Amino acid sequence: MALLEATHIKHYIKDRLLFDIEHLQIDKNDRIGLVGRNGSGKTTLLHILSGKSKPEQGTVIKHVTTELLPQLKRNDTTKSGGELTQEYINEALIKNPEILFADEPTTNLDTVHIEWVEKKLDGWKGAFVIVSHDRAFLDALCTKIWEINDGEIVEYKGNYSDYAEQKELEQRKKQWAYEKYEMKKRQLEEALKAKEVKAERATKAPKKVSRSEAKITGAKPYFAKKQKKLQKTAKAIETRLEKLEKVEKVKEVPPLRMNLPHEDTIKGRIILRAENVAGIIGDRRLWNKASFHIRGGDKLAIIGPNGSGKTTLVKMLVNGAEGIQISPAMKIGYFSQNLNILDVKRSILENVSSTSKQDETFIRTVLARLHFFRNDVHKPVDVLSGGERVKAALAKIFLSDVNTLILDEPTNYLDIAAVSALELLLKEYEGTVMFVSHDRRLIESVATRIMSIQNEKIELFDGTYKQLEQFKHKENRDFQEDRRLVLETRITEILSRLSVEPSSELEKEFQRLLEEKRRLDAVE
Repeated sequence: MALLEATHIKHYIKDRLLFDIEHLQIDKNDRIGLVGRNGSGKTTLLHILSGKSKPEQGTVIKHVTTELLPQLKRNDTTKSGGELTQEYINEALIKNPEILFADEPTTNLDTVHIEWVEKKLDGWKGAFVIVSHDRAFLDALCTKIWEINDGEIVEYKGNYSDYAEQKELEQRKKQWAYEKYEMKKRQLEEALKAKEVKAERATKAPKKVSRSEAKITGAKPYFAKKQKKLQKTAKAIETRLEKLEKVEKVKEVPPLRMNLPHEDTIKGRIILRAENVAGIIGDRRLWNKASFHIRGGDKLAIIGPNGSGKTTLVKMLVNGAEGIQISPAMKIGYFSQNLNILDVKRSILENVSSTSKQDETFIRTVLARLHFFRNDVHKPVDVLSGGERVKAALAKIFLSDVNTLILDEPTNYLDIAAVSALELLLKEYEGTVMFVSHDRRLIESVATRIMSIQNEKIELFDGTYKQLEQFKHKENRDFQEDRRLVLETRITEILSRLSVEPSSELEKEFQRLLEEKRRLDAVE
């Protein structure tokens, strides 16, 4: 059943055609993730479909009620980002729309709040279209992906991982088509060359032809005729070659290899040591005294709820606060959200080159990875969007003469393509990486160690995010099993006492223990 239909939608931003969509349809129970690069028109499309704005051409027919959860939230409040998002989502769902449009509902949320939003939407019965750069979030909720690319929308079945697999299959098909084209082109070129050589040879009379044969057949006309035939065949091959439909080569992502300062001397060695470092701001304690160390080549993710002190810790590490010893061989590149490392009057290439010892070819390769192609690199920073400025700042730090990257929420304002590109860069980087993030897929893919700040404690886990989740699950199961044994022993004891000296107090305690055991059994 169609809940909403959009036909012949055209919309422009100044002279640029933002999208040209022939037909879109949202059906009952649809759970759609809308993806595309920054500036592709995702937010604009949500506004058009929800009725908040009108397209320049085309019609949107809504058969049901809709609600838009906007990206830009109120800032005239003392509530945290998590509390504000919860309020917005609750307000939207209370209205019980049959289609919900949500624009980046997880921005600036910590993992706890992201999972809260997931559960809320997972249990909701209506249809929704979500714009998000959080791939794990799209995986958990979506059954369709709409991709905006060059003004058109292509629909893919399944969640984000299914969509990524289908895109990979498309790339392999393109590669196969290119290889087939190259083989056919080579065959035609070789055939053409062979015919041209034969035609050239046909101008000379073979030595084996006798004078008597030449008198009968006429040698010159015979060889001229043969040459003409060969030239005609060659021309036909040339025409086939010209008409051969060209297939572009699939762009391959070459592995990056950078020469980092002191790379050999710090690999695997302790480069940072913290001894009894506490996190205190004014009268507020963020975490109690903690000791830990970082080795060269570590990929450390720093996680925890908003307000737990992640950014405070990062700044202490960068500034070498009291109790933190940093190796002289450790050279830090620090990314923070204020982007003050960029000179807005200079171009992207000029900004990046000013602090890099890499050659321009390598710099352009990294910039291309972040989707700054050809003349894009000459754009001055002051004309870039927020997401583009983040990418430029990340490229500047990544390519600087450093061997340790410390990144505070590097994926904010990035589209999925840019997040994926950053993920690959960090995985290939042979220096040390410490990063604060709530992006579970990025953490899972990059981190080899996890530092958690929670309940005023710093805990370090040697392993990946997936291994940490498995460990926590096992730890929780072990706790539940221990608690169940305690409950069963206590229940047996109460039963014995009830048989000898029954009382209302013992009966209440017995019922309470039974109820707790039921809850534990229900969790299994």
